[in-house]
Amino acid sequence: MDASGVPHADVLVAFAEAMVAAEPAQLDGARERLRSRLGWEVVVDTAAVASNFERMVRIADSTGIALDAPVEILTRDIRAALGVDRFGSAANTPRPGRVARMAGNVARPLLRLLFLSLGRHARRRTTPGPAPLPPS
Repeated sequence: MDASGVPHADVLVAFAEAMVAAEPAQLDGARERLRSRLGWEVVVDTAAVASNFERMVRIADSTGIALDAPVEILTRDIRAALGVDRFGSAANTPRPGRVARMAGNVARPLLRLLFLSLGRHARRRTTPGPAPLPPS
């Protein structure tokens, strides 16, 4: 169990990350680690859950759900890099005002640093250390 409190989070997260990485060797390894620890039934269930989330995102995209202003502002760089704004549903998101855009320009780099720091902290907490000594 890691800091999330989810049993076997390490192999579950590795499998989910491998599913979106589009690297067959990474997915093969993650699938095998998950199978060896938890069995084929859990592999199938995990793949089904991850696939369902992907399906739900596609449905939300196709229905044209608008982004909230803070999300629109803070994800602008990512959306531009991915070309997400070229989808028709992007037209449903209202453009933020000048003040909101300026605030977003300031906040985005700071949030990126915060998320990077949180990621490093989470990895340190979940990296296994030496096994504890048995009680004497």
